[in-house]
Amino acid sequence: MSERTREDSVYEELGVPPVVNAAGTKTRIGGSRIRSEALEDMRRAAGEFVELGDLQARASELIAEVTGAEAGYVTSGAAAGLLLSAAAAIAGTDVALMDRLPDTGGVPDEIVMPRTHRTGYDHALRAAGATIVDVGTNDHHLGTGATNVEPWEIERAITDRTVAVGYVQKSYTQPDLSVVAEIAHENDVPVIVDAAAEVPPVENLSAFVEAGADLVVFSGGKGIRGPQTTGIVAGKREYIESIAAQHLDMHVAADVWNPPEGLIDRADFDGVPRQGIGRPMKVGKEELVGLVSALDSFVEEDQQAVRDEWSVRVDRIADRLREGGLDVTTTEPEGASVAPEAVVSLSGVETSARDLVAALRDENPRVYVGADGIDAGEIVVNPMCLTDEEADYAVSRILAAVAD
Repeated sequence: MSERTREDSVYEELGVPPVVNAAGTKTRIGGSRIRSEALEDMRRAAGEFVELGDLQARASELIAEVTGAEAGYVTSGAAAGLLLSAAAAIAGTDVALMDRLPDTGGVPDEIVMPRTHRTGYDHALRAAGATIVDVGTNDHHLGTGATNVEPWEIERAITDRTVAVGYVQKSYTQPDLSVVAEIAHENDVPVIVDAAAEVPPVENLSAFVEAGADLVVFSGGKGIRGPQTTGIVAGKREYIESIAAQHLDMHVAADVWNPPEGLIDRADFDGVPRQGIGRPMKVGKEELVGLVSALDSFVEEDQQAVRDEWSVRVDRIADRLREGGLDVTTTEPEGASVAPEAVVSLSGVETSARDLVAALRDENPRVYVGADGIDAGEIVVNPMCLTDEEADYAVSRILAAVAD
């Protein structure tokens, strides 16, 4: 990168090494680049005050428009959205139970999940007080033709202690969401879908609701390119109402409690909810406005033009790496990636993938590449969060590290 770029870095000023992000929208390195229009709207929002409930109510309407859901809500990231979704499934509009969470002693709190949908992120569900009941096996990976979980296994696991069925949307997850939703709804329980990294494409904003999800959670700071500390929950109005009641600041006298219309119906509650389990996960007015702005831009932008830009960049990256003597293939968007990627095999060089990844991260600026395939001797270069200048820099550092 140019010296001018380095000199402009606020992280350099703070004495913290900046990162050239060739790994994609990873939370640990800051997610994605926030859209310039969202940043400007956040700046404007910072100069005024607003009732956050009113702003969330308006955001709910806008989220509903683009997702096809009954309502929506802005959270402090996708994990917070999962926690609040679980809290809504457990507590509903019971203000006494809301006040107890995460203590669920004596009340239904089970979320049924196929075993292969379990991830470290389901800690967010458990943090609300939920008990996860996993079903199925890993037999599909044995290559016998067996599936990991059969629909009947999910149905048999649902009891009078079940409050929801959990579902993680990935290319490999089974059964289809529509099948799971049908089973859940026949047993009068909702389906919570973790689709944090599943946009783009823009069509996915509505796909999970159309397939039967009662609550679907997206990250606001990945492909949508809103503030990193935002997430979106879209779904049934009754659950969004519970989320709002457990998240918004309710520290008011009953005589003046005036919850936002369209988001919370006061008649559904025995009294004013106290500070709920979601209170530590507040969303500021600036982040709310930034997310709404970014979501609008995401829906309106030319998705094909963005994909074409990524494709041109990844082809350029691959060509330069091949010129440097590396074995490189390019992929089409699939699996965990929404962008084409350059996959670099290090089988023919002395430097191991593990050593290369570590060396690149130890530089200043740090260079992050995709490292999920290091056990197979591969690294991945993702074009989503790179400028052309940064892509050239990342390639040069990879080639230099391999040559050392």
